[in-house]
Amino acid sequence: MLVQTMKPREPKSILENVNEIRRIDKSNMLQFCVEASRHCREAAKISDKISIDCAEVDNIVVAGMGGSAIGGELLKDYARNQTPIPIEVSRDYNLPAFASKRSLAIIVSYSGETEESLSTFLDAAKKDCLIYCISSGGRLIEYAAKLGKPYLRVPSGMPPRAALPYLFLPQLVILEKRGLIPGLSDALSEATQIAERVSRENAPEKPVNESVAKSLALGIKDTVPAVYGFGVYRGVAQRWKQQFNENSKVPARWEIFPELDHNEIVGWERADFVAQIFSTIFIRDENEAAEVRSRIETTKKLMPRASKKFEVWSQGKNVLAKMLSTILVGDFASVYLAIIRNVDPTPVKTIVELKRKLSETEKKERIIQELEKLKSP
Repeated sequence: MLVQTMKPREPKSILENVNEIRRIDKSNMLQFCVEASRHCREAAKISDKISIDCAEVDNIVVAGMGGSAIGGELLKDYARNQTPIPIEVSRDYNLPAFASKRSLAIIVSYSGETEESLSTFLDAAKKDCLIYCISSGGRLIEYAAKLGKPYLRVPSGMPPRAALPYLFLPQLVILEKRGLIPGLSDALSEATQIAERVSRENAPEKPVNESVAKSLALGIKDTVPAVYGFGVYRGVAQRWKQQFNENSKVPARWEIFPELDHNEIVGWERADFVAQIFSTIFIRDENEAAEVRSRIETTKKLMPRASKKFEVWSQGKNVLAKMLSTILVGDFASVYLAIIRNVDPTPVKTIVELKRKLSETEKKERIIQELEKLKSP
């Protein structure tokens, strides 16, 4: 359910025209949203084959970048009140200093070619960490096999951000198989059902007034969206921000309660005309704690009237279903915002160009050379 304080004034939108949506979405990013429940079921199925050493560890570090790293953030939020050992997410060339042979390092790289992830794999191997790799192939799987490290190969051919079910759900299975989280089967079952419902409710054929994602995309167009989450929706808010960046090709921000009430809220005091440039999206939960609800409602009242404010409410009963339902609405909304802007959501030209320029530093070649030394007798 979407609650908005300012309704879009658009008598006829491009989002009512399925043919135009398909024309702009040349690479069919929207189909990954529509088929999210199928991908969740498939990810759960292939995760059954996961076999991992159950030696005791003191901590877990999920290492990855971009769309391959956000699953670690979601894992951290989901397990925060269930898992007795700390989970950290590393987006760098090396693991944190505390990583050791008592650490489980989950290395995630959809392509298997991300230089930061390969470097972290090298670091984890040198530190004798317990390692598990998740990838569609590339050198990460190649060297995991050569060094005898367990891995899960997931389906290839998707943009990494669209492969979230295959990069996130296996991490939950790893924790379950290590006895760190319970009841995952039931949680996955409901989450998949809810994902199917959300996809139906926001399908391309749905009229704007019946689609939360389409209505939201129209409401936030021509603004910089700021997504506000809390609790288990911390990583969800971050995912929304990233999807607006990569799919919609717009700048975006994310913050979390209660922290944002200790700094972010002050930024709105004298925002004046700048407030009109931003829109805020509050992720809500019908079972949110009273103190969280009070903060959200009070914060909304203290923000300038000129800023557009929206609420997106989670669906489902269990935490996983709620997280995935809100993620999926954000995925749809980011694609529809791209459509409104006449932008194909799939290509990420700037990232491709950046990687091309960075390849000139030959950092990746040096990492591969180090990995070759490790596997040598």
